[in-house]
Amino acid sequence: MSKNLAAMSIGEAFPLLRDKEISPVELTKAVLENVDRYDDEINAYIQVEKESALKSAATAEKDILQGNYRGRLHGIPMALKDILYFKDEKVTVGSKIHQDYIPDHDATVVKKLKEEGVIFTGKLNMHEYAWGATTTNPHFGACHNPWDLSKIPGGSSGGSGAAVAADMTIASLGTDTGGSIRIPASSCGIVGLKPTHGRISKHGCFPLAWSLDHIGPMTKTVYDAALLLETLSGYDPQDPTSVDTPVKNYTELLSEDLSGKVIGINEDYFFKNVDKPVEEAVRSALIQLEKLGAKIELVKIPTLAASEFAELVTIVSEASAVHHANLLKRPEDFGDDVRFLLEFGELIPAVDYLQAQQVRLQLSNDFAHAFKHVDALISPTLPFLPPAIGDNSVDINGNKESFLDQVIRFTGPGNLTGLPALSLPCGISNGLPVGLQIMGPAFKEENVLNIAYAIEKLNLIQGQKPDLTGVVSH
Repeated sequence: MSKNLAAMSIGEAFPLLRDKEISPVELTKAVLENVDRYDDEINAYIQVEKESALKSAATAEKDILQGNYRGRLHGIPMALKDILYFKDEKVTVGSKIHQDYIPDHDATVVKKLKEEGVIFTGKLNMHEYAWGATTTNPHFGACHNPWDLSKIPGGSSGGSGAAVAADMTIASLGTDTGGSIRIPASSCGIVGLKPTHGRISKHGCFPLAWSLDHIGPMTKTVYDAALLLETLSGYDPQDPTSVDTPVKNYTELLSEDLSGKVIGINEDYFFKNVDKPVEEAVRSALIQLEKLGAKIELVKIPTLAASEFAELVTIVSEASAVHHANLLKRPEDFGDDVRFLLEFGELIPAVDYLQAQQVRLQLSNDFAHAFKHVDALISPTLPFLPPAIGDNSVDINGNKESFLDQVIRFTGPGNLTGLPALSLPCGISNGLPVGLQIMGPAFKEENVLNIAYAIEKLNLIQGQKPDLTGVVSH
């Protein structure tokens, strides 16, 4: 094979595995070689499971050779965010307090991937307890953006974003409470999908904020995201937020035909105070979509003005409830940034939390009204390019703005409403990828995926990938 095996997507790799043109062992070795080569510098992995991965790959190879091919994920190497439970294996949640925690059950998503024959290469770095968006982790070290090692990869699923971008995993899963799949997807130039709340079971995932948490795919292509959504979706009685609704064959529904599609744009909120190169890349993509036959319509979503208040109050209150006992008993074992947010959450009055839930209800109604007229909404994923590691401010058109204030401005509404939202690259500026966000109606992931598929076919980043030629760990 002339192609770098580790650089392949699931969609490229599975036919070769199925037809016995490559073996799961070859593919897994190629991925692990990249981990050896790059991860001292990138620090995307908390734990590499080389031995067990190669053993699983050998089993998968044997199964496939004997005609027991399980499907498109059989023999695909994947590393997952270290927040998802593996039975009898350590899960750290990126923390000191849980650094030796061993669950007695698999997360539902892990169980499903195991049944499909996925090979697990390890656990990926993340912001401590998923409570932040930089993946500058005080316990396991900062994760670096493969496009520019001085920059953050986003978070909290930063290890997943970096590992996919650097071909240190074929695909990954992240979690998203305020944007934690989409922020690293945007920062690392990959596809990140937050499905509708209740679509994918959260059983066996350590919570950040119960009512806002989601699990979703982080991949090299839209097809791969659709495939993982197809595989992982479905009702799970073990997750009280799981919704019993039919799962579609998303990969079969993928189409780049946008004729008759109506795309909504909200200028007042989603295009306000956006760094110029980011705005230009997203608007340029919109022009391309119009050329493909899509119609662009302006939409009003009045409650967006209160959404930042509602997201912040909800996430800090619920996160502090999760960690209340440990905050009282061992506050010094949290990183400074996480402890600050947890202490802040303890101060939120019940009145504010309840008002925030009223805002959520109204926001959901506003979006539902907008989706009567449009198939999806498009915006930037982030209003800025990834800042330097350790920088608490971001540059927006020459102005220094607070990172915390700006980072979930465009992603948070998707968590408050539980609506499906996807980020994919739409341009490169200053050597860094720019993410475009697509939001759709509840349980209509196919709307989001199809528009993403059409954008991907435009090849707006001309196939560019991080240049890792100078990055050698060993």
